[in-house]
Amino acid sequence: MTVTLMISEKPDAAQKIASALGETGTISEHKINKTRYYTFTRNNQSYVVVPAVGHLFSLKHLNGKKWTYPIFDNEWIPIFEADKSAGYSKQYYKNFEKFSKEAKDVIVCTDWDNEGSVIAYNILRFIIKRQNAERMFFTTLTKEELNESFENRKKSVDKGMVNAGLARHMLDWMYGINITRALTISLKKARGGFYLLSTGRVQGPTLKILVEKEEEINSFKPEDYWQLSIVWNKDYTALYEENRIFKKGLMEEVSKACSKEKKGIVKDLKISKVQVPPPVPFNLTALQTEAYKHFKYNPYITQNIAQKLYTNALISYPRTSSQKLPVKIKFRQIIEKLGKQSYYTRLSRKLLDKKDLKPVEGKKDDQAHTAIYPTGEAPKSLSVQEKNVYDLIVRRFLSVFAEPGLKENKKLIIDVKGYNFVSNGSTILEKGWMDYYGKYALDREVLLPEIKTGEVVEINNFINEKKQTQPPNRYTQAGIVSEMEKRSIGTKATRASIIKTLNDRGYIFGESINVTKLGIGVTKTLEKHCPRIVSEELTRKFEQQMDLIENDKETKEEVISQAQDILIDISNVFKDHEKDIGEELSSALEETWKEQSNVGTKVGKCRNCGADLVIMYSKKNGQEFIGCSDYPKCNTTYALPAGVYEFANETCQSCGAPIVLIGKYKFKACIDKNCPSRDAGNCPECNNSMRLMFSGRGSRFIGCSNFPKCRKLFGLPSKGEIVLTNKKCSKCKSPIILLNKQELCLNKECK
Repeated sequence: MTVTLMISEKPDAAQKIASALGETGTISEHKINKTRYYTFTRNNQSYVVVPAVGHLFSLKHLNGKKWTYPIFDNEWIPIFEADKSAGYSKQYYKNFEKFSKEAKDVIVCTDWDNEGSVIAYNILRFIIKRQNAERMFFTTLTKEELNESFENRKKSVDKGMVNAGLARHMLDWMYGINITRALTISLKKARGGFYLLSTGRVQGPTLKILVEKEEEINSFKPEDYWQLSIVWNKDYTALYEENRIFKKGLMEEVSKACSKEKKGIVKDLKISKVQVPPPVPFNLTALQTEAYKHFKYNPYITQNIAQKLYTNALISYPRTSSQKLPVKIKFRQIIEKLGKQSYYTRLSRKLLDKKDLKPVEGKKDDQAHTAIYPTGEAPKSLSVQEKNVYDLIVRRFLSVFAEPGLKENKKLIIDVKGYNFVSNGSTILEKGWMDYYGKYALDREVLLPEIKTGEVVEINNFINEKKQTQPPNRYTQAGIVSEMEKRSIGTKATRASIIKTLNDRGYIFGESINVTKLGIGVTKTLEKHCPRIVSEELTRKFEQQMDLIENDKETKEEVISQAQDILIDISNVFKDHEKDIGEELSSALEETWKEQSNVGTKVGKCRNCGADLVIMYSKKNGQEFIGCSDYPKCNTTYALPAGVYEFANETCQSCGAPIVLIGKYKFKACIDKNCPSRDAGNCPECNNSMRLMFSGRGSRFIGCSNFPKCRKLFGLPSKGEIVLTNKKCSKCKSPIILLNKQELCLNKECK
């Protein structure tokens, strides 16, 4: 029997699509090796919805054993062949292989954007062996819209989106691999050893923005100034009209005249009414900024939460730059659905009483998607984070249909001995949209008493505060994402991950972003020798060319050819200055290690000579380790565990080395990997010793000491009291442990 194969981006989306399109009683879920796909019938036709799990293919260098640059030859290969950690994707690949043989027609129903188009196109051409297919396009995963999209699907994939997506992948690959190799080879020539340094087409300019802010902060010179104020009628404050006084003489003059005065006269009172317009609908950057402001969620977390809400059909597609809400999304119908949720009943009814529902909109548009909006579907079970972001999106959506708020502002000038002090007050006369946005409106009232010009007020206190000007604020993670959007660097879908990557690579840290010595060193070195790598203009130009490709106004081949020419020039500059570049990077690397290390911290006594054991670091590879302070007389050393750890302030009863607490659950272990206390018997495969080990994330396991020749390992329970026994299971020869004093074979398949 022939079927129509539908390509979905992820498993949850596949489930939504099948549930929406299938006739009652025909929808089935099928599972193979932890993957799932769905079948259904519609109008006597059989369909199978097979999900990917994001990208199933990745670019890889051809004949890439020798490290050199520049390189441009590459091919798309299955991602599980390019990256061992992506082994989970192999079964998804096989599922497409299976149904490609019996599929009569193919429908693409991945996300309607460049990434979704590339995911589907690679599956089409490499697995299904086709160049084209029908295409569904939708903004939400609601049943109504999926049915409409199915009935009105396009007859072919969007080649503009596909080509723009392919070009972006190629550009990012070329820049990433070539500049990473240039940096790493330069560093190796300067210091020996291997330390991977990397940057990218968007990462370089973004890091430069952060470095410029860091330099601005570091070069800032504070100035002294004074703020003078009075407390009047016991409860109210007025500031001297010159908010910051930089002239000491003026400060002394005003203070001398006013500090002991007990009365003031209301010299002027200005009252004005101001409309406060509703906010515009959310695009992704605005949502990320607002979620950081109210919940302190970084942009990467917010984006992932929004994606999950979208997959659950609760909101529209989140990776959008649009601030527009078209009439076709049916405002009244969505608000009626929201009104069935008790949190929004009152507000929804107020809006539904309006004759016309017209949203306030912003200027930004997105040719593929609308602004973010709730679908009206009721959430079933959400985490606290998901509830917060969902509530924020719903209230923002409702508020854009509401009336403007109305505020009354008062400016009161009090004359004290001929010097003016100013009180500002604000009263909300009509909440308007602020009622809908609720706690997120953050519009606070500052009340002033009823008073008239010429009235005498009592001065209760005179305050003279000496202050200093402050350096500019650092970018928050949400702030830099917003700045990237302003400067047209990166895309709405990738900006948050760029910041995460810079953090993961040790170039930046903190929610209020600090740049490390390494981040500064890499940026300054590139700026000095190869400024185009960190050029905003070049990155912006490529972003504009992506748009031209998408609109069929330029070809991906032309753009890639231009990028290759630029990378050849950059590579030639690197090769001419490899030694200088490497030495500058080496210096920055050492400064970073010193800045971030615990070097010099005492962790115990040496069991061999009694001297202090201290944390040291190797200049060769930057790795911290424990060494004896009496080196070179005593060469006792221990490796430190990867990930999170702390010392327990006790010594091992078996060997006398320090005890360390590892990972989230603070597992106790001797720092000496060869200590008898970490012995777990012999390996059932190669008979070498099995030992207690820890992963970089702190989870514990029993592994063969003959790694990597033998990769035998056994997981350990994450909780409970564990004692190693050196015993073997009589049935399978696997290690036996005591878990809460009960013997347990570590082989899960052993009966």
